[in-house]
Amino acid sequence: MNTLEQVVPEGYKQTDIGVIPQGWKVSTIEGVAAIIDPQPDHRTPPESSNGDPYIGISDFISNKEVDWATSRKIISKAVDKQEKSFQLKKGDIVFGKIGTIGVPKFVPQVPFRFALSANVILLQPKKVEPVYLMEFFYSELFQQTLKAELHSTSQAAFGMNKMRLIKLPLPPKKEQTAIANALSDVDVLLTELEKLIAKKQAIKTATMQQLLTGKTRLPQFAAYTDGEQQGQTKGTKPSELGEIPEDWDVFFLGDICQIKMGQSPNSSNYNSVGKGFPLVQGNADIANRKTIVRNYTSEITKTADKGDLILSVRAPVGEIAKATFKCCIGRGVCSIKYPNEYLYQWFLSFESQWEKYSKGSTFDSINSDELKAIQIIIPTLEEQTAIATILSDMDNEIQAFEQRLAKTRQIKQGMMQELLTGRTRLPFDKES
Repeated sequence: MNTLEQVVPEGYKQTDIGVIPQGWKVSTIEGVAAIIDPQPDHRTPPESSNGDPYIGISDFISNKEVDWATSRKIISKAVDKQEKSFQLKKGDIVFGKIGTIGVPKFVPQVPFRFALSANVILLQPKKVEPVYLMEFFYSELFQQTLKAELHSTSQAAFGMNKMRLIKLPLPPKKEQTAIANALSDVDVLLTELEKLIAKKQAIKTATMQQLLTGKTRLPQFAAYTDGEQQGQTKGTKPSELGEIPEDWDVFFLGDICQIKMGQSPNSSNYNSVGKGFPLVQGNADIANRKTIVRNYTSEITKTADKGDLILSVRAPVGEIAKATFKCCIGRGVCSIKYPNEYLYQWFLSFESQWEKYSKGSTFDSINSDELKAIQIIIPTLEEQTAIATILSDMDNEIQAFEQRLAKTRQIKQGMMQELLTGRTRLPFDKES
């Protein structure tokens, strides 16, 4: 059954963009917003170290905030030229048309001058609630249209003419506001969750730095529990790695764990996903500290067991994950066997230090001997387990918040699909 053959519910009507409520209209972007090319000559203005910011989509760090410090600076005359053509207002939207396509952002409101890049389109809402228009750009309805338009051309670009002709469902202004407010409330929740996760991650990083170096000791390990020194706080001692707790020791990585370098099967033995034996190779198969399988193989070379650590050893070095399944390890990774999660947490804390070990003319890499020669300070197994438990609990808490964030984003997508098509209606004041 095609769109035109769908049964239209009472109170709705069929349009060329789908079924919408009777009181809604279909408009084009051109009908509800001024569409401006901020740099009609498409030339980047001359740079000036003391000039004004020149911003595009890639300079934004949120929906309305820009990293001004790293943005390109241009001569003031270029800003003068833009200001003669148009004035930026609250609610204006920039939309990437070249390079970064889409990803709309609200133009920031700041007490200084700046210019917009030639790579964006400026939209100034006139007959539409700005937040409603922004939410439409992130909706499935528009994203499908954008994808179709980009696939129809060999050059990745989305120009002014295409933007003018985009159609959108348009409810009455007060209903637009009600929809915008509902979705904005969810955005506030998403922002708060993102801030909370960032805070938790910062606390985790600081905790790792303290516990994994012995600078802070857990109470049960901070003092002697027997002998002549019972009750006394444990001190420190010098080592090759600097001052360390007096009851910790320095070891080579190769002396405390089993390291197995990967060996790729012949590519002719690769199978489609789900057939054969899972193959992990290179950091491309490690994402978000999880093992990601892109290939399967019928040839078994080197294997990692469930629970082993999998470390990328090239391009770049240092991505770490825990194997959640037995797998074949290919070129670019190694497996590491260790009795608890202490070493996993240590590898996470070591991320910023790989540069001094990683070297290569074409791509960064580290070999087996170099890996085994890395030095690490180690407490007793009992203290390792206690430290790892605390850090793992923090990881679990962060993961729970990340799952909640992902779920909230899914909920918002569902809300957008319902509200921006009129399938679900919100109460609003219909009186003028």
